[in-house]
Amino acid sequence: MRIGALLAVVWIIIGLVAAGQRGYFSGDEKSCSDAGNTILTIVAGPLNYVGINPKITCEAPQPSP
Repeated sequence: MRIGALLAVVWIIIGLVAAGQRGYFSGDEKSCSDAGNTILTIVAGPLNYVGINPKITCEAPQPSP
């Protein structure tokens, strides 16, 4: 049980590092795609370093004029 928890924490830390290296935590303007890409990169963890580059595209509805 402790090894599984340790592996999960290390996995998330590696995902956070990968997201930071891709610049997902910088910048002022964020969209739903940015949030999705950041979360997906963190969840993918070490897979980011073996060629996985998860991307999400989404369109938020625009208010009518």
